[in-house]
Amino acid sequence: MEQKKEGLEQLQITAAEHPKFYEPATLIVSVILCILGAIIGMELIINTGVTANTSLVGAIIAIIISRIPITMFMKFRSVHRQNLIQTSISATTFSVANCMLLTCGIPIILGRPELMIPMLIGATIATCIDATILYRSFDTPMFPATGAWPPGVASAETILAVINKGKRALLLLVGMVMGAAGRAIGIPMDLLGVSWFGNFAAMLGLGVGSLIIGVLKTNAFSFALFGHTFTVASNVLGANWNPSVTPVTYLGHGLMIGAGIVSLIQAARMLLQKDGDAGSAMSRFTSSMKDMRSALGIGYIAYAAVALILALVCGFLSQMRPGMFIAWVIYAALAAIVSELMVGIAAMHSGWFPGFATAFVFLIIGMLIGFPAVPLGILAAYTAATGPCFSDMGYDLKCGYILRGNGKDPELERTGRRQQWFCELMGFGIAFVMCLMFAHRYFDKGLFVAVSNTYVKTIEAGTTPEIAKWLLIWAIPGALIQLLGGHRQVGILFATGILVGSTINGLTVLIALLIRFIAERRNEENKQILTILGAGSLAGAALYSFFTATLGLFRKK
Repeated sequence: MEQKKEGLEQLQITAAEHPKFYEPATLIVSVILCILGAIIGMELIINTGVTANTSLVGAIIAIIISRIPITMFMKFRSVHRQNLIQTSISATTFSVANCMLLTCGIPIILGRPELMIPMLIGATIATCIDATILYRSFDTPMFPATGAWPPGVASAETILAVINKGKRALLLLVGMVMGAAGRAIGIPMDLLGVSWFGNFAAMLGLGVGSLIIGVLKTNAFSFALFGHTFTVASNVLGANWNPSVTPVTYLGHGLMIGAGIVSLIQAARMLLQKDGDAGSAMSRFTSSMKDMRSALGIGYIAYAAVALILALVCGFLSQMRPGMFIAWVIYAALAAIVSELMVGIAAMHSGWFPGFATAFVFLIIGMLIGFPAVPLGILAAYTAATGPCFSDMGYDLKCGYILRGNGKDPELERTGRRQQWFCELMGFGIAFVMCLMFAHRYFDKGLFVAVSNTYVKTIEAGTTPEIAKWLLIWAIPGALIQLLGGHRQVGILFATGILVGSTINGLTVLIALLIRFIAERRNEENKQILTILGAGSLAGAALYSFFTATLGLFRKK
């Protein structure tokens, strides 16, 4: 029915009118685009080490399909069908790259190619568990639908701009041009966009952390623009500064451990609260903390069961004593569920997910515990498979939440969210098949995801008491920052900046936050303008990165 509605009217539907993922036309188009997305996702992560913002790219593709002047495509002008297609593409592209191809290559690098298929199956199941936990946890007090989830906002604004037109569409277009142009000269416009509507304190932590690590690594205050490096000051830390010393190398990991522990304590306090303790505030959410507690409990059991089967299939009983074997299973499940929570919280506030960095932290702790090399590799892969899709699905659900009226109709919101969950699971299934079919084509040529090699090299290098000491030392300020920042996750985002940031990233975030502060102080209405411009900037940067990387890859072919 809803496909007959035009313009803003099509947003006003009931739960019964919401399209289903299994409708023939929607299913066929989704499967075709998922296959294409899987191919592009594998190409991108192998050749560039990263994947584009698939939530945004999926939204753009869904919009383009809806504008094809053929009768069968007219029904895709429904923003709700576009949301389902966008969700399917995003799930496939993101999972095949970050959760499957990355993880199943690790056993091969370790010299155990026979473990590739078991690892792929284990990672796929873990990804499904990951998404299911978020499905049950989304729009709870811990993961509220009203949270930032920046790429989700950008996706929704992009879809709505087509039917809203007017000033919002113009602002979004201006933002997209800004995003693409800035990205072309070397400015991380996705971070600029997120800074204009993400959590202010969390983004401040990310910006400061990025700036600090940029200076520590280069011993200079410098950044690259237009393909050239501009140095404002050199030898900032002295001519003999060595960025490779242990205290600097493990600064981010120690900070993340400390911030992560405090974050988990904060999360545990929220989880242990009775639903009634929140009073009338609970009526704002379409899911309860009881739902989330149940999801996390069942999720941990599921993670442990998969880890146990994976460990048995991989023959870990012959490599470890029974006590160490049991410890590995318990730790692997714990790492998986803690990783997804940390990654999800960071992604909700900033649009960035420190999934690989978080897995790296758990790998180092596993090394300190004393697990053997192959179990460590499988541990890193298993942990890395959880978290990325937790964040990506959060963006997709945020997009759907906005398109469905920001939760005004709880029944519609739950129905739409359930359809998106089915789309995610379908996308994971297609991703699994595509990875199973094509992974060996990369691995046989010696092509692996860069992060996979990093995990293995770290295992081969081993660990020392010196590393443990500095992890403990740096954990203290990480814990303090997280504690002082409260539930705004400043410590987690500060550690994320240290782990994956750079000078240009830090400068961009801090300048964007300064602009936001001044603009909002002058006029509260500027907040909405910055949100739309920021969403457009995020979309433009994502599209620029996607198409330049993709076209560049195909030119190499």
